[in-house]
Amino acid sequence: MLAFIVVFITQGLGHTLMVLVEQFFGSGYQYQAAFILGLIGALLLFIGMKNENEVPATWLGYFAGFCLWTGWIEFSFVFYAEYLNVEQILPDGRLNPYPEYLVMQSSIGVLMVSLLYFFFNRETKCNFFRWFQRNLKLSTGRPTAGYKRNYAAITAMETVYVIWFFYIVLLLLYEDAFVGDQHPLTYIFFFLNTVWALFLMFRLSKFWNVTRAIRYAIPTAIIAYSSYEIIGRWGLLVEFWVYPKEYLSELLMIFGAISLGILIAVITPEGEKQRLSEEQRQQD
Repeated sequence: MLAFIVVFITQGLGHTLMVLVEQFFGSGYQYQAAFILGLIGALLLFIGMKNENEVPATWLGYFAGFCLWTGWIEFSFVFYAEYLNVEQILPDGRLNPYPEYLVMQSSIGVLMVSLLYFFFNRETKCNFFRWFQRNLKLSTGRPTAGYKRNYAAITAMETVYVIWFFYIVLLLLYEDAFVGDQHPLTYIFFFLNTVWALFLMFRLSKFWNVTRAIRYAIPTAIIAYSSYEIIGRWGLLVEFWVYPKEYLSELLMIFGAISLGILIAVITPEGEKQRLSEEQRQQD
């Protein structure tokens, strides 16, 4: 479950990172800083794709996707919202402080069309996609024999697309013109999404293969974080991630703990991981 905790918390730290970039570099240099952050993601992806070791390649892929999403994708929406002077008057008369989310909503067409490639891809190992392929007769053929997957690339793309997909879903639910955060449909989504996340967490706890567990934990944690986001939207908790100045010590402790957890996961010898996996499988 370490991977789940790491991914879940880094979703919040992603908000912290955006706020810090905006506050530290200001409007004059935040986009240059975001571009560099994206370059770091690209570098991590390159290193991960060359790495033959599955565990570090998977982690490098995740953090590559995380940096690419925050640096090149999310900040691009911020840039064009500012460049195009996008504004929205909310029902209470205030201006929407996050016009970039309006721009992001317009990417739904690109998201759905590009997802078709992954949905119909016969090489996919995604249980969600394979369920539809199997039960709705949507398979496009048998997987290619001997096909070698690149775990860093797969993990990076999975990270970007799962974050993107749930961003769009939540933004459409929050939009008063479509649904609204107090609409019954939002409550239904929250309930179903939470049940889904708990089911995936239960399945994750049964995994004995370490590397598969890491890749399974990434979408599981992002799905669970979506329910957490809705709770924050309802005002039931303080999203301290976006207040780094007020919660600096807490965020530093969280960052330190997560960094230590990742370090332990990466430096643990592969044989030891296999032994622990076998012990867990025998207990199950």
